[in-house]
Amino acid sequence: MSPELLDALIAARAARRPIVLATWLASGRSKILQGSDLQASMPVADAARMALAEDRPQLLPSDAGEIFLNPFNPPLRMAILGAVHIAQPLAAMASLTGYAVTIIDPRTAFATEARFPDVTLDHGWPDEAMTHFAPDKRSAIVALTHDPKLDDPALDVALKSESFYIAALGSKKTHAARLERLAAHGHGAETLARIRGPAGLAIGAKSPAEIAISILAEATATLRGKPA
Repeated sequence: MSPELLDALIAARAARRPIVLATWLASGRSKILQGSDLQASMPVADAARMALAEDRPQLLPSDAGEIFLNPFNPPLRMAILGAVHIAQPLAAMASLTGYAVTIIDPRTAFATEARFPDVTLDHGWPDEAMTHFAPDKRSAIVALTHDPKLDDPALDVALKSESFYIAALGSKKTHAARLERLAAHGHGAETLARIRGPAGLAIGAKSPAEIAISILAEATATLRGKPA
């Protein structure tokens, strides 16, 4: 790989931009596909988008020989709102799955390094912490506090972002009330429908760890375009 291509890959990762490295195997020529290149209506762009969506390389036949398309997506991130019991197994499982996890909770007695080793802790107020987190297309947001004073401000910020997964714990009644409050903040029905509530797949989960499994499974299904 040339220094120029390597510098471009590093810059794209730092800026959290998805790119694809296209290599023509017959000649060894390589080109980075990004931005408008990925939006074009042509076979190489279609295959590049598929490579990014599936997080795995694609091999595309062409008149100039096979093209190897290697995707470089920004790293996955997960913001967990509330340093509650469910957050502990969820943070651990999400980290193992490849997420960079941030725990957001102003209650410093709960959000501690002892309870959440090896993850980022943010003790700011949720709306400020979420703005600092800056969720994007590779971000999952999970609200666990059951406290509208904490969950609602963070969900308000999340709904204004391109986060691929937004979820909140609570009963159907609690979720309905949550949607009414967020609607009063100007969010329409289509936007509010992005919130998965109650969070997680309906697998009969009971324990904190089982609930964490259901949430991570739902996030994975959404990421891969296979929502249950």
